[in-house]
Amino acid sequence: MHRRSPRALWLAPAGLATLLLAACGEPPGRPPQATGTPQVGVVTVAAQAVPLVQELPGRTSATLVSEVRPQVTGIVQRRVFTEGALVQAGETLYQIDPATYQATLDSNQATLERAEANLGTAELKARRYRELVDIKAVSQQDTDDAEAALKQARADVAAAKAALATARINLAYTRVTAPIAGRIGRSSVTPGALVTANQATALSTVQQLDPIYVDVTQSSAALLQLKRALAEGRLSRAGDDAAKVALLLEDGSRYTLPGKLKFSDVSVDPGTGAVTVRAEFPNPKGELLPGMYVRALVQEGVAHDAILAPQRAVVRDNRGRPTAYVVTAERKVELRELDTPRTVGDQWLVSSGLKAGDQLVVDGLQKIRPGQSVEVLPASAGPTPHGAQPAVALAGQ
Repeated sequence: MHRRSPRALWLAPAGLATLLLAACGEPPGRPPQATGTPQVGVVTVAAQAVPLVQELPGRTSATLVSEVRPQVTGIVQRRVFTEGALVQAGETLYQIDPATYQATLDSNQATLERAEANLGTAELKARRYRELVDIKAVSQQDTDDAEAALKQARADVAAAKAALATARINLAYTRVTAPIAGRIGRSSVTPGALVTANQATALSTVQQLDPIYVDVTQSSAALLQLKRALAEGRLSRAGDDAAKVALLLEDGSRYTLPGKLKFSDVSVDPGTGAVTVRAEFPNPKGELLPGMYVRALVQEGVAHDAILAPQRAVVRDNRGRPTAYVVTAERKVELRELDTPRTVGDQWLVSSGLKAGDQLVVDGLQKIRPGQSVEVLPASAGPTPHGAQPAVALAGQ
């Protein structure tokens, strides 16, 4: 017989212990598996009235825009306004050399006076001939000629008056004024420049910025859904004074003054399938400038008896459908398929799959499966639990 070494005799008990632990299914060095009913955090679903707000992209535009153009030809003598300043309607902006137009006005004034003098002579002659023709002192032909001369003299006076009025208007046009009140932009001409009547290039542009318009686009499909929901009574309008609108600026900050919805366009853009919606905002400080990119928060209406579910409680299945776990009265987990048309803040608006009073699982989603018994605890406020993938908003919803 071979004698065993002392080291072999020492290792034998250790190997036997390892085999016994492996046979029991518990690898060495790991804690035993937890047993018992898993605990989940739930919230009780409640129906509530929810105002529905849609975020739409858009750009600002002036309520009134007027391009300043000369209506007479001449040399610009001076520019009166300051670029970028506020101007009032009728305020002088440019002065065009009025010398030639003043001379034309004086000439037409003299022409009118001469025509009025001729008219007086023609009236006296026609009156005398009417008296003389009755006693056969003058021929009927002479009388008719006198009457015709009188009518011609009256026509000459009317023409002279019209020419004088035209000359007076042209003289007034040498003073180029602001057609509307607003903020004026940069000038395209300087003193000494020659301008022509009704030229294509504007001298400057005046824009009225208070109030200011915000034009946003909404898909025609979303507009149809909104109208259908209002007609069926699933939504009610947000007050009697039309929809209210809030504004988010380019830097993400919120515009402090509220606006109101003015109108929706009557046609759909065939290229984009979108409808233009216009809102009006007060702009007393001039913070909003034409052409700025903004996002309008339009309050569409109020959904009555709406069901909201936290986004961290909604997960997507293998087919991409939103689902959630609900604890039944028997304290068992049930998987529900949901219909979530849109988000409301950090929650999903659920149109089907949940009802008021359901206990919705929010915490512990990674520990449960359908049909499993669970212990219910109040849900804790916090981020999405590990393993739960919150559903993402679909484009256009």
